[in-house]
Amino acid sequence: MPDLIRRILLSLVLSSVILANSRSIDPIFEWSSYGHDPGGMRYSPLKQINRSNVSRLTRVWTYHTGEALTTPSEKHRPEAFECTPLVVDGMMYVSTPFNRVIALEAETGKEIWHFDPESDTAGKRRLRGQHRGVAFWSAGNSSGRTERRILFGTHDGRLIALDAVTGKPCLDFGGQGSVNLREGAADAWPDAHYGITSPPAIYKDLVITGAAVPEAPSRGPSGLIRAFDVRTGKLVWRFHTVPPPGEFGNDTWDGDSWKDRTGVNVWSVMSVDSERGVVFLPVGSPAYDFYGGDRKGDNLFGNSLVALDAATGKRLWHYQLVHHDVWDYDLPAQPNLVTVRQNGRAIPAVAQVTKMGLVFLFDRVSGKPLFPIEERPAPQSEVPGEVMSPTQPIPVRPPALSRSTFTRDDLTNVTPELRKSCSELLDLLVLPKGRYTPAGLDLTLMFPGTLGGATWSGASFDPSSGYLYVNTNEVGTIGMLKRQADGSPVAFRRRSPWGEYARFWHDNYPCQQPPWGLLTAIDLNKGELVWRVPLGVVDALRDKGIPQTGTPSLGGSIVTAGGLVFIAGSNDSRFRAFDARTGEELWVTHLEASGHATPITFLGQKTKRQFVAIAAGGGGYFSTTTSDVLAAYALPEGQ
Repeated sequence: MPDLIRRILLSLVLSSVILANSRSIDPIFEWSSYGHDPGGMRYSPLKQINRSNVSRLTRVWTYHTGEALTTPSEKHRPEAFECTPLVVDGMMYVSTPFNRVIALEAETGKEIWHFDPESDTAGKRRLRGQHRGVAFWSAGNSSGRTERRILFGTHDGRLIALDAVTGKPCLDFGGQGSVNLREGAADAWPDAHYGITSPPAIYKDLVITGAAVPEAPSRGPSGLIRAFDVRTGKLVWRFHTVPPPGEFGNDTWDGDSWKDRTGVNVWSVMSVDSERGVVFLPVGSPAYDFYGGDRKGDNLFGNSLVALDAATGKRLWHYQLVHHDVWDYDLPAQPNLVTVRQNGRAIPAVAQVTKMGLVFLFDRVSGKPLFPIEERPAPQSEVPGEVMSPTQPIPVRPPALSRSTFTRDDLTNVTPELRKSCSELLDLLVLPKGRYTPAGLDLTLMFPGTLGGATWSGASFDPSSGYLYVNTNEVGTIGMLKRQADGSPVAFRRRSPWGEYARFWHDNYPCQQPPWGLLTAIDLNKGELVWRVPLGVVDALRDKGIPQTGTPSLGGSIVTAGGLVFIAGSNDSRFRAFDARTGEELWVTHLEASGHATPITFLGQKTKRQFVAIAAGGGGYFSTTTSDVLAAYALPEGQ
């Protein structure tokens, strides 16, 4: 009983503090959604930190999650700490690779509470992997009080609701605070993966979820999208990303190839137009990712940007950005809901960056492209049974952000040793014929490759200039299609001597001439590139006097009214600020490990200081160095 009383008193104290503080600051100066606003602009109106003083930024607090992300006995890639925190009412909410949720005092980094979805289990943890954050919801209830909830998913397919003040499960949500998302999506596939890696979307009193599902074999859990009541956890609507017979798009699947098809899912972040009541889905690839002989047709709604009525799940419009994908070119990033100007008119728009290095821009209401999109002839496959789309959609503007071809003249000359190794590798490969070159029966080089182009890192948008900021990778992919034994789940699998997802590099140095990673500013009003700069350094090469090469990156940017673009995604353990107008690097600091996450910025309620925070965990696809650090920066007090 005393423990219960203490918890009740703590809840009352925290509630009163939050309610008092919540009136002291405008929510736009905090960070209440993954992309700052539900539409994912990643723009903050804060300008206390600006071009003139950003060089004086200093670290003000460091929080350690306490998670050991890898141990010498474990033979797997260390997971990255990819979380974008939220800051609401002075509290910061963080999720970790172990699916834990932690609430901190935003201005000090002091822990307030933490929740572990595996607290009732013993032994080795099951839940670990990329986890990009949580969602926040608040509304008044029948008693006149404001409810605040944290919604997040787990790697074993649970949707959990927590009281944002106490961190305790909301027992009126689903079954004792959680909904089993596997029910209705993975019932027939008990051993297949079905989990959540990104925060759900919130629209009014609905929480909208996608999921991560297997990329192979081709049959498995459904990638359907569902909306649940935030208060009760009851299912409100569902949208079939693979339409069954009788639904629009089923005719784009040959025969019964739609049936039990896995993939075609939203594992990334959705965007919500709260004013118009529309949710935008960046839909992924059909499985199996690299061979479609058992799914002839364009395969809607794979690789499509889909707009749904957020209240009902009804399709409003869609645009397929890749037909019949065999490259793993799923839409990896949150759509950016922006406003652009054309012919003197302000147009609500949606921008979608892609692994192909292409940027698509649509009228948000009608779905009409705001720059022409041409269906251009695409290379065809020599693999038996495969039937490619004869064309692929290419926007006339903006220009492509990533290379799509390669010749021997493009080989790196960074060092003689690297050039020699890469030249020997190139001798084994069939050269690409554009970004839609399929893997053939011989080892094939493909650009941009499965790491883009753009990735889940996404983009940020400055409404004052109309500039979109995108970080992209330059790492080709290597593979061939190899016939499988009779009776296998798919007839062909992609293979290489270096694995299914082999890269065109040596010792993690890409084999083409630098830059190997870029940050680009695009004027969306005109569809033109404004500036682009290499993003990241390779210390071992810099120490030899080799100029900045850029590095591959995972983790996105934000932009502020102070004229700054903050980004820490590069594979060099650094956090940077660039001049949003020119691309000049104005500030850089070292981190404990690479910040493979998107930063945030917010105004402190008590100090009224602007903070910038980043999860610096390393790990993932690029970084062997790992950390458990969440770091916050601000100007020295009084400046």
